[in-house]
Amino acid sequence: MADIFASLKTVFRGEVDREEKTLKTYSHDASLFTVKPQVVVCPKDSKDVKALVRWVSEHQAEDPTLSLTARAAGTDMTGGPLNRSIIVDFMRHMNRIKTVTPDYAVVEPGCYYRDLDKATQKIKRFMPAFTASREINAVGGMVGNNSGGEKAIKYGKTEDYLKELKVVLADGEEYVIKPLTKLELEAKISGEKNQSKFETELYQNLYKLITDNYEPIMAAKPAVSKNSAGYYLWNVYDKQTGTFDLCRLIVGSQGTLGLVTEITFKLVPTEPYSNILAVFLPSLDHVSALVNEILPFKPDSLETYDDKSLKLAVRFFLDFFKQLGLGRALKLAWQFMPEVGLILTGGVPKLILMIEFTGETAVEVRNNLDQVAAHLKHFNYKMHLARSAGEADKYWRIRHESFNLLRHHLKGKRTAPFIDDLIVKPEYLPEFLPQVKALLDEYKLDYTVQGHLGNGNFHIIPLMDLSSPLSAEIILELSKKVYALVHQYHGSITAEHNDGIIRTPYLVEQYGEAIIKLFQDTKNIFDPHNIFNPGKKVGGTFADIKKAII
Repeated sequence: MADIFASLKTVFRGEVDREEKTLKTYSHDASLFTVKPQVVVCPKDSKDVKALVRWVSEHQAEDPTLSLTARAAGTDMTGGPLNRSIIVDFMRHMNRIKTVTPDYAVVEPGCYYRDLDKATQKIKRFMPAFTASREINAVGGMVGNNSGGEKAIKYGKTEDYLKELKVVLADGEEYVIKPLTKLELEAKISGEKNQSKFETELYQNLYKLITDNYEPIMAAKPAVSKNSAGYYLWNVYDKQTGTFDLCRLIVGSQGTLGLVTEITFKLVPTEPYSNILAVFLPSLDHVSALVNEILPFKPDSLETYDDKSLKLAVRFFLDFFKQLGLGRALKLAWQFMPEVGLILTGGVPKLILMIEFTGETAVEVRNNLDQVAAHLKHFNYKMHLARSAGEADKYWRIRHESFNLLRHHLKGKRTAPFIDDLIVKPEYLPEFLPQVKALLDEYKLDYTVQGHLGNGNFHIIPLMDLSSPLSAEIILELSKKVYALVHQYHGSITAEHNDGIIRTPYLVEQYGEAIIKLFQDTKNIFDPHNIFNPGKKVGGTFADIKKAII
């Protein structure tokens, strides 16, 4: 095997690293898995990526297990960037911001979102499909997972901000992928001048697959506002306009169809002022009605966290002191007094709802929040309008930090994200959420609940002793029960975190055998020799899950 990788160094200009320390580092992402690769490579540019794909194709006869898995910042929670063969790290070299204009930005996949955001904020623009981990995640991972986040209720997901992609496909060539008009699509299918045979056949075969199965494909689309499960075949071809957009198939494909080398994001204007109204729900009885009455006001965010998160913030408040320093922490402590009073009087809410508005002026934002508060008075819920940016930040801190607090204070347990991204329509939440919690409580698991209430999207991440031989069985058993509930309420098993190792085997329950076959056919069209991130989206098994939990 060493001889094979020695030959890679003759055609590849970036680093080829087989050091044990490196392999151990790349054996993990933010999931519960450990998968050790054979080698980590760091391409210098797209020429290196093309050479890498060609090299793997040429050497698969010697080693049929050779494959390529793209990795950005490693914040994925599904095992998506883990592989036992070759990890392609885009962070070291392919991390540049190439162009920023008021309308779009051109970046490489290894660019941190935070760096892109700093560059676009200088001209009062931003790419709004950022995640809660926006300070540590990279844009390549956002495209791979079709990330959403706090602003999704207003702005949508990453798929809505792709103007163009450059992708190295299985023939080792780099292609520009962008929306095509009807005439442009016809030219691709007919084989326009200087077009490769591979590209022609890809468009021919994919167009045929979609048009021959158009009705079942469209019927398979989950009836929720966000979905990252499977391949988004229903989003590619618009029959009415004739538009054919492969960006909407490659996004969320977790690097299983090709390696993205450049991303052109659409940008939108920023709004300088923001504030939140916190609503304290004593029960889930009227959550659907509440959401339905808020949505017409078009808030920027409609976020939530549960009573456990709030109790953790109060119980482990000293952690905030360590993070913020004495002065800022004391100020935050004063701002916590209303919530401390709630807990001391036994009035801990079941959910805390954060309604955020942004605008061009503070007055505009305040007026919007006042209107919402007045409209919600008939619920008789306790509400609190943040009096400053610092006070608003208090709620965001609980939302973002409660899980870390739980993890740090439960010895011998670690994060186990396996039912971490459920989504159903908000109208089903009063029945759905209590049933999910009841299942978790059966197994006596520690967990917190956070989410995007406006979409009905919730993040539930238990902590478990993964050294126990029972852990894998509990994960598989509980996942099956929870996902059965998701299907009962017509939802999706993942709204924005994607499939990876942890959810790929459950896709057949989400879509059925016929659609799974179309997913496999799609994979075969793009990647006939299965060199791109195998076992994700298609081909993954429950045995893979058990094997990777170490």
